[in-house]
Amino acid sequence: MTTGSLNIDRARSAGRIEHDIETLAGPDYTRSEEAIRRYAYTPEYRNTLDYFIGELEALGFEHYEDPVGTLVARNRPRGEKVFGVGSHCDSNRNGGKYDGTMGVVAALEVCRLNEELGLDLPLQLVSFLEEEGSGFGQMLLGSRIIAQRVTEEELREGFRAIDDGRSFWEHAEEAGYDPGRWQEAVHTIDDLIGWIELHIEQARVLQDTDKRLGIVNAIAGYVHADITVHGRSDHAGATPMGFRQDAGLVAAECMLELERLAREAGRGTVGTVGEMELRPNLINAVPGEAQFSLDIRGVDEEGFRGVARDIAAFAKEAAERRGMTADYVQRQTLSATPLDERVVGALEKAAEASGEAYVAMHSGAAHDTMSIADRVPSAMVFVPCKDGISHSPEEDADPADAALGAEVMLNAIRELVAGKS
Repeated sequence: MTTGSLNIDRARSAGRIEHDIETLAGPDYTRSEEAIRRYAYTPEYRNTLDYFIGELEALGFEHYEDPVGTLVARNRPRGEKVFGVGSHCDSNRNGGKYDGTMGVVAALEVCRLNEELGLDLPLQLVSFLEEEGSGFGQMLLGSRIIAQRVTEEELREGFRAIDDGRSFWEHAEEAGYDPGRWQEAVHTIDDLIGWIELHIEQARVLQDTDKRLGIVNAIAGYVHADITVHGRSDHAGATPMGFRQDAGLVAAECMLELERLAREAGRGTVGTVGEMELRPNLINAVPGEAQFSLDIRGVDEEGFRGVARDIAAFAKEAAERRGMTADYVQRQTLSATPLDERVVGALEKAAEASGEAYVAMHSGAAHDTMSIADRVPSAMVFVPCKDGISHSPEEDADPADAALGAEVMLNAIRELVAGKS
């Protein structure tokens, strides 16, 4: 097999990608006229899977769904080695047309191009179940099930539907799946020799640097936690400044310190306070308690975990200086995910051959690729989204960029498959 770079008809690919995306934004594929709303086991989600199944069957792909509903389609019999492409087609509860869906559509376009150009590359497309967590409040759920990063107890009892409170297990059975076989989902990735996921960037780096592609070489890990400062609530007018134990002031100090720590850590480490509550939350009362969230992320493990440790210690010290106390409680943590150098290198080579501007970068957001990258050589491709907006009906991306992404993915896969021959 020759691995010289192929230049596809990008305009034709862009037209097909746009048609797919606009079709899947129609009334049969969303629960709302105001936004894209589709999540596991809803009729609209089922319709979306069936759309992809129809398109893939036309290419001669066989398909199946794993025991809980992740869609898998391939042009080789099970047991033969294949290269994986895909993403997710569920949405945020106030979502747009492109997050996730564009990745599955671009993967479909790779499959179309493979057929049209007679390349005969061994391919497997995957659309993971419930990446956004909109149905059951659990991000990356389908891919975590494949990676065996859940427990049966969580699936039976712990993970509950946001809408009706019933268990994931009950919903899966009602939808015709067999969650009792959930551990067999791991076999979805048994045959993969590599994996590439295309996704909108969800930030402004590509737009602001005039780049059409980002080649992702790592996905940030994170610490999610809460700090609660315990002070004393007093009357805002009657209590002199020197007699106060204002929990809000410690919270304010911590927010500024978090910014300093994240900047000092460098290497793309970021820290955010996104939730905050002052109690009793009255205009004429000194806050007796302040609770705020921490979202600390980065690709340098010691860097972002060090920020979490340091802000917890700072909060305690800042509170004690003012005669108060502070508690730190971790909600969830996930390690950073380095991506495969060989797959990243093939994508960079293909991006350079495309003649379009690209940049190597890491992802600050979580993606399904995190769940499989320790078992399958993996990488990602980012395309710009307007003003970095995602998880919103205002989300906007250019199908022409996705067509370019499909070309780059196709050329990278050709090289990687040839290297396995």
